[in-house]
Amino acid sequence: MFSLNRPRRLIAVLAATALIAGASLAAAQEIAESHLKAARAAITSIHATDEMDAILPQAGQFLKVELIQKDPNLEADIVRIVDEQTLAMAPRRGDLEKEVALAFARAFSEQELNEIAAFHSSPTGQKFLADSPIVGREVSKAVEIWQRGIARDLSQAVAKELASVAPQQPAPAQDAAPAAETPAAAPGLVAPKP
Repeated sequence: MFSLNRPRRLIAVLAATALIAGASLAAAQEIAESHLKAARAAITSIHATDEMDAILPQAGQFLKVELIQKDPNLEADIVRIVDEQTLAMAPRRGDLEKEVALAFARAFSEQELNEIAAFHSSPTGQKFLADSPIVGREVSKAVEIWQRGIARDLSQAVAKELASVAPQQPAPAQDAAPAAETPAAAPGLVAPKP
């Protein structure tokens, strides 16, 4: 006989499992303040958010240009109001810093973040940060040169091997004039008379 309590028990067990799993997930996402502090130190040491300082001023500048194009008579007011509102929103920069810190804290342990900050704060780490763009450009050049050379050498090696297995094609006669081509008529049409 089929019991009506069986589906209810199954639903209750599934609901309890979901609640426990949800609580575990929420607990796993909680990050200790010391962990966030380590993340902020790592972010500062690698200048991870320095370029983000330009986001709000650039947005303000683009908005000024757009609004002035629409209504040039209000230029002075537009500049004043956009500048005021941009400054009013500047404190929100901290929200971005917090989100970046959370992303780093989720990706790295507190110890790893402390090690990242320690390295990048050291003279060697500072040199690494300062010289990385130069090294990156040099590496890109080296890769490009290597890529061209390897492609050329591969093409030549393959052509050599193919030449050894493919029958020799006779060279076209140099003194023979190409035959005059007459346009072919499409089916159902008569070719024009010369």
